[in-house]
Amino acid sequence: MFERIIPLIGEEIIKKIKNVKVLVVGVGGVGETAIEALVRSGISHLTIIDSDTFAESNLNRQIFALNDVIGKSKVDVCRERMQKINPKCEIKAINAFLTKDNIDILKDDYDYIIDACDTTETKLLLIKYAITNNIKIISSMGMGKRLNPSLVKISTLDKTYNDPLAKIMRQKVKELGIHKKIPVVFSTELPLNNSKKISSMMFVPSAAGLNIAYYIINDIIKK
Repeated sequence: MFERIIPLIGEEIIKKIKNVKVLVVGVGGVGETAIEALVRSGISHLTIIDSDTFAESNLNRQIFALNDVIGKSKVDVCRERMQKINPKCEIKAINAFLTKDNIDILKDDYDYIIDACDTTETKLLLIKYAITNNIKIISSMGMGKRLNPSLVKISTLDKTYNDPLAKIMRQKVKELGIHKKIPVVFSTELPLNNSKKISSMMFVPSAAGLNIAYYIINDIIKK
């Protein structure tokens, strides 16, 4: 399935990609696109964590969301879909909401962590876990209330702007005494409204997921 990729990056790189282990926390608009892009690029070892089920409100932006999976576990649907793309792909699906009380479910020797979750507490937990265990991490900042996918960027947390979530994360990381540069994807677009209602379309979350997948594959290539 990689005959179109090999001329682009080489067969030896594909072999390296197949051996990389990735943890993804959050199977939503960002996480789903990142997962699918990685699997279609050769990643064959994934651990995915999410406690949510698909709802009708997911249909407008989440690529795994279809009418016939409404009510089903996101991690189970994800695993089934990825194995249809690549039957040799090994996916560990964990139906859980990651907290400090169940952090021990992270037991594998991951090469990369993708933070595609929504809560600052879990994001901070993953950052601390990654630093403690010397694992590379990339974290998604706020992608809601925005429309323009061309304004999604890869940067580090300290260089983010126009992002209320990133502002909170910068302060929290500083309070924890973390000085390491944290790779992130964020949008330079200002939120389009201040409503407390969740509002999002497919463009920006999917762009974030693609950027995350690119970050990991490009990092492997650079090695």
